[in-house]
Amino acid sequence: MQELDLSGLKCPLPVLRTQKALTGLETGDQITVVTTDPLATLDLPHFCAEKGHRLLSQETTGEKVHFIIEKG
Repeated sequence: MQELDLSGLKCPLPVLRTQKALTGLETGDQITVVTTDPLATLDLPHFCAEKGHRLLSQETTGEKVHFIIEKG
């Protein structure tokens, strides 16, 4: 599974970089996205719902939030 570390990037960059990374994947492939942007906890789930991707998990560890997304 590919991991995309977006620590330090602020809105809207985490969503834009995630969208770009998903473009190169096949339907059903998964990616782990790591971010420190607190707004990503709202933006990435919304992005997944709007674009037809599945947010499989969201876990906060300290300042980092880890998302596992399956391409739809």
